[in-house]
Amino acid sequence: MMVLSDVSLFILKSTTQNSMPVIELRTYIGADIETCFDLARSIDLHSFSTAQTKEKAIAGKTTGLIGEGETVTWQATHFGVRQKLTSKITVYQRPFHFRDEQVRGAFKFIKHDHYFSSIEGGTLMKDLFCFQSPLGLLGRLVDAMIMKRYLYAIIRSGWKNQSSGRGGLL
Repeated sequence: MMVLSDVSLFILKSTTQNSMPVIELRTYIGADIETCFDLARSIDLHSFSTAQTKEKAIAGKTTGLIGEGETVTWQATHFGVRQKLTSKITVYQRPFHFRDEQVRGAFKFIKHDHYFSSIEGGTLMKDLFCFQSPLGLLGRLVDAMIMKRYLYAIIRSGWKNQSSGRGGLL
């Protein structure tokens, strides 16, 4: 059993590649790679870590571990507006990598890759979160001026919620 204090945030950065915003997170977790892979697929843990946006799974896989080819529809409140986003697991290489991609929602696209590697004493998890808003140049301006910072803050807050112990044991 892993206590949330065994999770350490390594690097959290926000960059732009090919005019596409990218948020990168590297986290050391004091647990084996299989456990970490499963925790990253946990609908329940994701719901807990995004409580600030009242994110809730409402369709598809709504609890437990999401798997290859499965979808989940999330409902959350962002900028005071209730929104829905459906993601699908499009890449699944247990226990090293999986990708969830938006198949329906407000963004032009979202691709979230989760990579795992065993290191001494635990696992290194690397998240790459790539996204783009619709509306061409206007969307790119919104991404640069608002969305990148907003999503960065949500991801950072989610990790603070998990590592502060508010979630108890994993």
